[in-house]
Amino acid sequence: MIPASPPSICRPGRLKLVLDRSNSALTRKVASVIQSLLLYSTTELLAMAGSVASTLLLLLNMAGSLLAPRAPLPQIPPASAAEGDDVDFFFFPFLVLYKSGRVERFMGTDTVPASVDPATGVASKDVAIDDAPSSAGLAVRIYLPTLSRSNGTAKKLPLVVFFHGGGFVTESAFSPTYQRYLNALAAKAGALVVSVDYHLSPEHRLPTGYDDAWAALQWALTSARSGSEAEPWLHRHADLARLFLIGDSAGGNIAHNMAMRAGREGGGLPGGATIEGIALLDPYFWGKRPVPSETRDAELRRWRERTWSFVCGGKFGADDPVINPVAMESEEWRRHLACARVLVTVAGLDMLAPRGRAYVQALRASGWGGDVRLYETPGETHVYFLLKPNGEKAAREMETVVAFINGGRGSTASRMDA
Repeated sequence: MIPASPPSICRPGRLKLVLDRSNSALTRKVASVIQSLLLYSTTELLAMAGSVASTLLLLLNMAGSLLAPRAPLPQIPPASAAEGDDVDFFFFPFLVLYKSGRVERFMGTDTVPASVDPATGVASKDVAIDDAPSSAGLAVRIYLPTLSRSNGTAKKLPLVVFFHGGGFVTESAFSPTYQRYLNALAAKAGALVVSVDYHLSPEHRLPTGYDDAWAALQWALTSARSGSEAEPWLHRHADLARLFLIGDSAGGNIAHNMAMRAGREGGGLPGGATIEGIALLDPYFWGKRPVPSETRDAELRRWRERTWSFVCGGKFGADDPVINPVAMESEEWRRHLACARVLVTVAGLDMLAPRGRAYVQALRASGWGGDVRLYETPGETHVYFLLKPNGEKAAREMETVVAFINGGRGSTASRMDA
């Protein structure tokens, strides 16, 4: 259990003494991070991490990361090393941004190579997108199910463009979490999947991630229709009449905003593609005013606003439509949400669940002409289906997403609000 008050060495007075007396840059760095932790109440830490166990594991992970030996950073002159190690912003549980500009991440940094998955037979490969300076460093991982490679014919498959979660600040298209999830999705849905490795904040504040996602979507659609410039898997197998944008958490936010951008930008999508559907899995949305059942805790709401401002560098307010589509006018939904179907999933214990429900209610109330469905899993926390992929509830949610791609209603084992 996390104590109601921090241990004596972590109390502000004792911490100041440690800082004042220590000649160790490492001690100063650890103390500085602990000092940042004290800004958050136990309630906030639990809400952000999901459970006591998760909080303790994350704190141990952060301690290990901070204590690990590191090569000296050449861009920080020795005379300013202490100042450079001061904490500028602590985005619990993901990262610390130091005043030097250095970023230290505590989770979501592991990667695995593209491969042929022995369990599903799905093949994956990485492709760099460097068509223009604006897309420098942008890449995707593409997943091709075995059924499309079983004979010499070019079988056309639904095309899923997937955006990973991680609060816009961590994870990647190459992480083992998403490799496992997308191998399963590609196999079960019989879909060609393009997973986008967009640039992360704070090194690249929003809207960079949105612009990367848009560039990757444009690239995938253009590649599917191009001649000599075509990406072979996309060219041979992508069915542009069955295009889906899917993402979890921050990726769900991106998927929504890409569908809105497709509706706002004239000329349509490359190759005459149309977005059949978007699936927002535990999407990351927020706003200044609580929606029904959403927390009214002032500290937690300020925390959410602070982290959102950190991610976007203050460019978008807490009620900007990119983070709070619930506040959009009905006409915006009707005119610009460029897809035929929407699936929103929420987990019952997730702090973001009320906002996901409100999204569905706002879309229905707008008079938008498509089909929108809410799928809710009681008793689970944020993106539980990634954390516990082998569980029965995760399997049912996967069935629902697969059925959505293939035009069905999905599992009814958890609550489906059609």
